[in-house]
Amino acid sequence: MNRTRYPGPITEAKKHPHSLVEQGFATDEALAEILHRYPAEHIDINLYDYDDEGQVSMRTGARGGLPGDKLLEAIQAGRLWVNLRKAEVGCPELWAASMVEFEKIQATYPGMRAVTNAGQLIVSSPVARVPYHFDAAGVVLFHLRGRKRIYVYPGDERHLPEHNMEQVVARQTTEELPYTLAFEPDAQVMDLEPGEALTWPLYAPHRVDNLDRFCVSLSMEYQTWSSRMRNGALYTNAVIRSRGGRPRLTDRMAPPELAARWAASLALRRVGGLKSKIANIERDFEPEVGAEDGVRVLRA
Repeated sequence: MNRTRYPGPITEAKKHPHSLVEQGFATDEALAEILHRYPAEHIDINLYDYDDEGQVSMRTGARGGLPGDKLLEAIQAGRLWVNLRKAEVGCPELWAASMVEFEKIQATYPGMRAVTNAGQLIVSSPVARVPYHFDAAGVVLFHLRGRKRIYVYPGDERHLPEHNMEQVVARQTTEELPYTLAFEPDAQVMDLEPGEALTWPLYAPHRVDNLDRFCVSLSMEYQTWSSRMRNGALYTNAVIRSRGGRPRLTDRMAPPELAARWAASLALRRVGGLKSKIANIERDFEPEVGAEDGVRVLRA
């Protein structure tokens, strides 16, 4: 069953084995060392709250001054979702090992050819949840510790409006999408254990629940030439829409039109077609051992 309107070799969520756990990358000692030396400017610390309808509000925190072992303790006892961006730079040994595993998974999908790879190490509290969102890239999620449940939804206009995709690609908003509980019967639900990796179709909306255990995963994003062109077309459409235009949806564009929109996006980015609205998100807490939710609220 093809669950997305965007072409690509991956048509549904699927598990793959990997060997990163047995290489020792997710022990407390290894994680404390990574957290201690990781550049603070590449660390996103989020706290999500949900209402009865599944609607989310997000607070963002600062790295603070805790040493790595204490930061790890605060995460393990709190309610935090911590993304260590640029894992290819921040934890190069793990990244090199994960690229070996990525090549094995890529080989199982005929026609899949990544031209760039980037990623983030995700370290999250036992009861943390990530809201409904999409990634503007292909993703392989390597799970290293704990248990996660991933809900993957169809990539049609109902579940994944292109207007919202444009806003994310153009950095006018974060990755969250409009969500309703009515989407739940449409989800493909996958539970992940350490040593399993998950792939899903390009752009597929998804959300994540930790299943009562401290979790560690490496989320590897990859771009193909096809996804790069579509992202460029989405960016160009966002600029057109911001000027009052009504651009055609990219899933109705033939390859030559996608290529032309991608080329236009290169020029638009050079001249600052749309200024990012998420570059300076306010940070209102720091992690703290023993505090409620594992955070200390910052006072202005």
